[in-house]
Order: sequence, then structure tokens, then C-alpha cells
Amino acid sequence: MHNKRKLMSKNGQMAMFLAREFINYNEGDRIRTIGEYASSFSTGRGTVQSAMKFLDEEKAVKLESRGHLGTFIRSIDYKKLWRISDFGVIMGVMPLPYSKRYEGLATGLYKAFEKADIPFSLAFMRGAEQRIQALGMGRYDFTITSKLAAIHEKMRFPYIEELHVFGPGSYVGNHIILFKDDHVKEIEDGMRVGIDTTSPDQFLLTRHECEGKNVEYVETSYGQIVEKLRTNEIDAAVWSEDEIKEKDLDFNMQPLKNPRTIEANKCDTMAAMVIDKGNAELKSIIKRLINLEDIEKIQKLVVEKQIIPMY
Repeated sequence: MHNKRKLMSKNGQMAMFLAREFINYNEGDRIRTIGEYASSFSTGRGTVQSAMKFLDEEKAVKLESRGHLGTFIRSIDYKKLWRISDFGVIMGVMPLPYSKRYEGLATGLYKAFEKADIPFSLAFMRGAEQRIQALGMGRYDFTITSKLAAIHEKMRFPYIEELHVFGPGSYVGNHIILFKDDHVKEIEDGMRVGIDTTSPDQFLLTRHECEGKNVEYVETSYGQIVEKLRTNEIDAAVWSEDEIKEKDLDFNMQPLKNPRTIEANKCDTMAAMVIDKGNAELKSIIKRLINLEDIEKIQKLVVEKQIIPMY
């Protein structure tokens, strides 16, 4: 409580600003001068000096003066800097956890942030486009999409970047084609094909698979595809094999045929952590404190039913 009151003071506010800047630094980096910080934050030199003393007392950073060479960071504690910076809870958003892969990914994320002692919360939302738009609105700090969706959406939303791409099979398994009729083996001219324009993955795979075919695209949400096949509103659609297995559905399933679709599907199986590229502090804290490889290890254990999902 004592430290909280300190942070509410003018000196504390300055300590918060400095903590946000120092999060991007490494041990051995040269920091700006007292005068430069005072000018940059429109405050007095004494306020800056008091803020630096506070960070030193909290053991968040240890500074070393080297005379005319300047002041350098001798040691740095990113966890303490994050708390002092008052950025608060990191908010992530990912697809609805309908599959063991998604449950495993959610579990891995929670455990990785818990291990790093960084406050974290995770929300679930269907549709990569909606998740990226929510990211751009500042509702979330990062979103999980497929690598395929991240690459495609960067053309529309240039402010995003992949902070990390996980391995093959980390997002979904293979995609397949569902057909209404049992005897059909591939997409044919005249078919009504379900397509979800808000899902970059399903949209791109569908367009590739129907390349050169005279089909009628029927716009539908991804979640309604199975129902529209059952009610004879569409003849075929690209869907995730994971959902077929999870829901034990009895449909005529066929593998993807078009070479472009097969190649894109490889990219689609990989999960990507997507952030606003301007969020340097988040990028720094995740790269430094979150063991991203552990997330995949935990996901694998959940998929293999060796640990219970927790999210």
C-alpha cells in the first residue's frame, strides 16, 4: 500500500513513465540524460532524479554513471518494471475452444503467463477478422490467429505483426471438404459452396479449392456450415477436420485437391500470436519473460490427454 501511494505522487508518475521506457532496454544500454527526460516529460530534474531513486530502491533497475560517457543500465528486473509501469493485465483473445488444440493453447498461455508472474486474461471470439479489429480498437493486447490469416490480414490491417509463430499443428489439424452427397469426391461445376468472408482461413482455402470451377458461393458463417449442408442449402464447404472428430459428425469427407489449397493449408495449421506493431512494451515483455516454447509443450500434453485443460 505504501508503494501504491508513492506511485500516485508526481514522482511516482515519473517512475511509471521511466519504467515503461526501461522495459525496452537491455543490461548495458545507455539511457538518456536527466535533462533529456525532464524536457521530454515536461517536468523538473528533481522529479526525474527522485523517480530514478525510487526505481533503484525497488530494485527494478540499477544504474551506473560513467562520467562523460553517460549513464548505463547495470541490472534490470522486467517483472518489477512491469508492475511499476501500471500497464496492468495483458489481455489476449483467441478462437472459441472447441478443440483439444485450442484448449491446449489456452492452457499453455495461462500457465506461461502465470509462471512469469504477469497478470493475464484470455477471451474467446470466433473469426480472425473480428479478433484483429478488436486488437486495433485496443480491446486486446494480442490475438491468436493462423499464420495464413495473419499474412492475409496484414494487407488490410498494416498495423499488425506476428510476434511469434508456433509450429505446424498448433492452430488446427488439416482442413477437408464436406459434401452433402455421399458419392461426390471433389468440387464440381454448378455446386453451391459455403464460404465465410469473415474467416480468412476458410475464405482463402475455399477460393483456392474452387479455382477454375463454375460454382455458386453461398455466404454463411463458419458455425452454420454443417446445418446448411443438412438442410440442403449448400452442397460443399471447407471445414476443419478437428471439428469433425470432436463432434463425431457423419459426413462425406474428402481431402483437399488443389495444390494451392494444400500448400496454404500447411500455413493454416500454425498458430500466430499477433500484436499491434507499435506496442513495443508488450513485445519486449513477452519476448523477455514468456517462454513461448513451453506453450506448445503444454498444448501437446493437453491434446494427448496427459493433463487437464485449465483456462
